[in-house]
Amino acid sequence: MAELEGLEFGKSDFVLLDEVTMEQFMENLKLRFEKGRIYTYIGEVVVSVNPYRQMDIYGKDTIDAYRGRELYENPPHLYAVSDAAYKAMKRRAKDTCIVISGESGAGKTEASKYIMQYIAAITNPSQRAEVESVKNVLLKSNCVLEAFGNAKTNRNDNSSRFGKYMDINFNFNGDPTGGHINNYLLEKSRVVQQQDGERNFHSFYQLLRGGSDEMLESFHLQNDAAAYIYTREGAAATTSNNDRSSHKAVMNALGVIGFSEEEISSIYQILASILLLGNIQFESDGENVQVLGQEAVKHISELTSTDPDSVTKSLLFRTVATGGGEVIEKGHSEQDACFGRDAFAKALYERLFGWIVSRINSIIEVKDYNPVLHGKNTVIGVLDIYGFEIFDNNSFEQFCINYCNEKLQQLFIELILQQEQGEYQREGITWQHIDYFNNQIIVDLVEQPHKGIISILDEACLSVGKVTDTVCLDSMDTKLSQHPHYTSRKLSPTDKTMDFQKHFRIRHYAGDVTYSVEGFLDKNKDLLFQDFKRLMYNSSNPVLKEMWPDGQLSITEVTKRPLTAATLFKNSIVALVDKLACKEPYYVRCIKPNEMKSPVLLDDARCQHQVAYLGLLENVMVRRAGFAYRQPYARFLQRYKMTCEYTWPNHLMGSDREAVEAIVTQHGFQDDVAYGHTKLFVRTPRSLFSLEQERAALIPILVLFLQKVWRGALARSRCRRMRAVYTIMGVYKRFKVKAHFWEVERRFAGVRTTADYGKSVDWPTPPAALSQFHNITLSPAARWWARQIVKNIPPSDMLEVRAKVSALTALSGERKDWGVGRAWERDYLANVRDSPQTSSGFIRVSKELKNKDEFSQILFSGSCRKVNRFNRSTDRSLVVTDKYIYKLEPKKQYKVLKKVPLDSFTGVSVTSGVDQMVALHTSSQDDVLLCLQRGELSPNQDRVGELVGSLVDHFTRSVIHQHLNISICSLTGCRFQVSACCFCKH
Repeated sequence: MAELEGLEFGKSDFVLLDEVTMEQFMENLKLRFEKGRIYTYIGEVVVSVNPYRQMDIYGKDTIDAYRGRELYENPPHLYAVSDAAYKAMKRRAKDTCIVISGESGAGKTEASKYIMQYIAAITNPSQRAEVESVKNVLLKSNCVLEAFGNAKTNRNDNSSRFGKYMDINFNFNGDPTGGHINNYLLEKSRVVQQQDGERNFHSFYQLLRGGSDEMLESFHLQNDAAAYIYTREGAAATTSNNDRSSHKAVMNALGVIGFSEEEISSIYQILASILLLGNIQFESDGENVQVLGQEAVKHISELTSTDPDSVTKSLLFRTVATGGGEVIEKGHSEQDACFGRDAFAKALYERLFGWIVSRINSIIEVKDYNPVLHGKNTVIGVLDIYGFEIFDNNSFEQFCINYCNEKLQQLFIELILQQEQGEYQREGITWQHIDYFNNQIIVDLVEQPHKGIISILDEACLSVGKVTDTVCLDSMDTKLSQHPHYTSRKLSPTDKTMDFQKHFRIRHYAGDVTYSVEGFLDKNKDLLFQDFKRLMYNSSNPVLKEMWPDGQLSITEVTKRPLTAATLFKNSIVALVDKLACKEPYYVRCIKPNEMKSPVLLDDARCQHQVAYLGLLENVMVRRAGFAYRQPYARFLQRYKMTCEYTWPNHLMGSDREAVEAIVTQHGFQDDVAYGHTKLFVRTPRSLFSLEQERAALIPILVLFLQKVWRGALARSRCRRMRAVYTIMGVYKRFKVKAHFWEVERRFAGVRTTADYGKSVDWPTPPAALSQFHNITLSPAARWWARQIVKNIPPSDMLEVRAKVSALTALSGERKDWGVGRAWERDYLANVRDSPQTSSGFIRVSKELKNKDEFSQILFSGSCRKVNRFNRSTDRSLVVTDKYIYKLEPKKQYKVLKKVPLDSFTGVSVTSGVDQMVALHTSSQDDVLLCLQRGELSPNQDRVGELVGSLVDHFTRSVIHQHLNISICSLTGCRFQVSACCFCKH
């Protein structure tokens, strides 16, 4: 049962019909056609109805849907049977074949294209160049063979006028490695004559309408099909094909396949020669026959690379050898000359077509194949051959075509019966005999030695003397008068649908066909004068020479009479049937729904006739043989196990067969089934439909249940994954923290013994979790390092060190030079080296002030210049103690000019330049502006930093914890900058 198709589309398998009758068969076929379902199964046979429109069912998505799937898993399709044949070939290393049959216009050629496209699409997944090359040749060969072997008929715009069987070779990987094409019975009579409304082969019109002006001029042709006798009949006939674009496609395909430019040119030169040959006319003066106009002969000789005189001679004379070995030239009558011209044209085209096929084969055939090295070489055959034909005038070609269909139908019935009977025997099921039409009697009527029609035709062709078609018909009437499937007007005088001495009728399995015997002998003899063969063999064109190997024989050489056309065709069909019989067959039966090529009309009478001659009803009967459906136990169980409580979701029985029995018993179908060794056989479709309906009702419930279970499983899986992730993250974070501490410990393990106490050691980059902790750790580490440095400083130097640290903190690098590189004396006025003339006087005055004001120490003293509000400056001395700041007059024995309590100062401002301007700010806004003076012995000393450091250090360590605001400003036009701020008491 194919998925995704409800009963509103009809039954997807004709085997499931309630009753096997023509009425039910046609009703189901028509319903599916109206619903756009052009494919229907008969078991593993695909019945295809030509839709006469483009259908979106052949794309990549469809190919993917059918790849590797069983037949019953998807709706019926060509891809399904193609995949089944490919799987059988690949899995079981068994040769398979796909037989496509049906009448002209039923869609056989298109079906073969889709089958080839599908096989090409599913093979060579690794895109190996050599395999892709083989696939391209196989696909492009269709385009070339259609151009040279197809034509427009009254029934089909692209009718195959030859039979084609293609073997595709595969290696053990299932990739195509080559192939071989066999062609059967090209309708070469179409080259010189067509029925009304039909055309010659596509290749002629493609050349005339698609060839470039330069090409046509070089071939002495004009862009007008009506200008040539052989294409004049079809010049006005329209087709759905564009000849110009088709010509470009064929030229491209020939190049892709591997034809050289010289070979392609030779092909179209031969086509041009045939067209020009058809325009040659003859005239007779009563005794001799002459060619009218030698220009065409010259063009033909040029295109065929032969001598013009030899061409003329071959057209007008026939060279024969007498019994005594004498060679004479026998002139043609005007009628014989025309006959010889047409025979030559037909032979040229037939040899050309055969050479093209053989050239393609030489390119794609598997060469130097060694099974030991490459594995078994398996084959898929694709047969696209003419369908049964019944025309108003049926000639020799229709006789051969219908004989071929009889032969293939016989093989089809035999193989289907054999397959069915073999399956029943393997499964231990009793075989029920099926009545079917055995057309072996018709096959014998045609091919039986000494008694068949082909033997009678051959005998007439070999007879000495004047043997006409009428004489041959009389011989057939005499020898076949008692045959139940043969009749003629002579044998049935009252049947006025036939004419005396013209018609005979064969009762085929597909219906009665009346044949006109006119031309039978000539077409069977397929005579071509040896002069033409020698002419072509002696051509300097290597392609033409290769086509005519039999032209090398001398006129005096005695050769065996060649086999007739009918015998050659019979032998090829027998060989084809033998080839198909040794392969596992798959079938595509094509049906033409109407004659108007309408996509909506299905002609019941026309389709019934095709169903009859394709033997589809017999196929359904054979397939059912008492049981409409059969399936291996495992597959049946897999599909229907949800309908039984004992088998869902998995059974606990001893075997799948017992589980299937439980399903059948629960539904009450015990009397409608039979159990084989590996398969279950269901007798009526009704049982299967009830199972399908119950399954269809349960599927949504099961889908929801499975979705729920699957979503829960996914959620639990995600939860476990997240827990695992967080566990790993936690462990990893702890490891990173520990690793950081280990690295810190390793790097700083010996810093106590190093000269710089680890100052040059770089801290490792901390993980993100420790970034804040790392920043906090740097402070105590810096303090430890400072402690290690400070503890080595003598106590006498500590005051200077603290002052320098304070200055560094306050100035923050805003002042380029602040005296950090020298020793700070602090009390410069008492320093004899700094002020040798005044130091003794200041020492005395400082002692008096210390006793008077009771300060503990002098923080800073030095010379300066005071600047007042009127911008006047005078020399002064500045003394900063731990209680007061004094401004002294050095010229008056250091008289105290001003004394300000130290705790009244709120800030100090200094400049960022090299000057030593200092502003002392007080809470009473009585600021002091002065410029420190450098020492007499050290004129480059900068004492701003020393003053600032002394004040900051004092205020930092003061008991009252006052804070001094230190600011850096520019007095030279730069912007005011605050470099350090100690919180002011205000």
